[in-house]
Amino acid sequence: MGPSSSRGSFQGVGAGGGELAAAVRTALDHDPTPHRCAVDETALGEVSDVAVLIGLVREALVHAVPGGVERTPLPPLDRFQGRDPGRGEVAAVVFLAAAVHPRPQGEVVLGFLEVEEVRIRCPGALGVGDRFARDMRAAAREAVTDARQRGWRPGRRVGLLHATVLGDVDEWRDFYLTDGGQRRVRDYLTLMPSTPMSLFMQENGFHGPAMTVSAMCTSGNVGLITAKMWLDAGIVDDVVLVATDLSITPENVEHFVRLGVSVVDTEPLDACRPFQHGSRGFGAGEASIGFLLSRRSTRPYVQVLGGTMSHDAHHLTSVDPTLTQVQQCAREALHNAGVSADEVDYLNAHGPGTQQCDSAETTVLDQQLSSRPQVYSIKPLTGHCQGAAAAVEVAAAALGYEHGVIPAAPIVAAAHPRLLDGPTPMTGAITLKTSLGMGGHNSAIVLAGTTP
Repeated sequence: MGPSSSRGSFQGVGAGGGELAAAVRTALDHDPTPHRCAVDETALGEVSDVAVLIGLVREALVHAVPGGVERTPLPPLDRFQGRDPGRGEVAAVVFLAAAVHPRPQGEVVLGFLEVEEVRIRCPGALGVGDRFARDMRAAAREAVTDARQRGWRPGRRVGLLHATVLGDVDEWRDFYLTDGGQRRVRDYLTLMPSTPMSLFMQENGFHGPAMTVSAMCTSGNVGLITAKMWLDAGIVDDVVLVATDLSITPENVEHFVRLGVSVVDTEPLDACRPFQHGSRGFGAGEASIGFLLSRRSTRPYVQVLGGTMSHDAHHLTSVDPTLTQVQQCAREALHNAGVSADEVDYLNAHGPGTQQCDSAETTVLDQQLSSRPQVYSIKPLTGHCQGAAAAVEVAAAALGYEHGVIPAAPIVAAAHPRLLDGPTPMTGAITLKTSLGMGGHNSAIVLAGTTP
């Protein structure tokens, strides 16, 4: 019954040629003689490979010329293969075309004489020149594609939720330090969190609500809870949820080190040992994770049974030592999901390896979940992905159900007796996923495997 989640995406993007075709058609209408035909960089979508872009431009030229085109071979592409345009740049391709020579039959011969690559600083090309927007949309695309391959078809109202905290750190830094706060309006729009979301909705023709959710490290859990509320209330038929955090900059990491929670001077498994002796904190991670939640899934990875969220109202960074709200959040999540504590098989912990969080979640494990559940954290393997952390960990749990293996980190020191040691066969059905966020954010969701 519960919504299903699709796995996340970390790489690979594509683009369509419709807008290119329009741009080329406009250029040919303006000057139909066989002169240099430059494709305006503002018409370019995101690309991961210059050769892919050249192919798209070729198709655009073909579709731009009415009456049919005799397709001619492209020039050699070897020198373009595998080239990445890079963050904040779009490779504009200029064709010298012996173009628009009409034939009596009404056809047009479009000949390619030369192809040049021009590197243009263009962070605002359709608002997708930077890696934050590119990765957010790539993760969303892969979630949708994967769900379709598993039998899902979109309903009338498909919504979008983007869970994030700091947003596009790279672009904001460039805006102030490189551009001096001055950009063209088009380029300025790349900074708006609505831009990649709007482009994704346009690309897919989705018309449900689209909004951002932000609750520090719990944002992924909060996004899933919000998506389920939308589905339960009948606001949407399906929800695409993406959680993105690409905020590893020297400045950000330095401040977390100074807070005493992040470690950069040793190997991850030496530093981050959740529920083990000698843990010092976490390493940094980045991710963009996509999910598709629906009540009409035919082959879901996992079911989201319920969940809840709360706030300590205690301190800017510290967990309330009474743990009143943390424990209440776990209890209410189980109640919301219709699951008793005795039915929980696994605690997929926030587990950043800090003393406060270890103590809080150990209390939940020992006092609320009796002696049954086993516990694991994947932060020693992935790093702490901040606003995307909970989503990364839910995706790991979902794939664990799919493949029958819990991707637990290895034990490297004296540990809690129920801490899983490395990859473990998944034999249980119910997982409680907890997440704690700086400033007092608490959240917990309940996941269940699906029957074949």
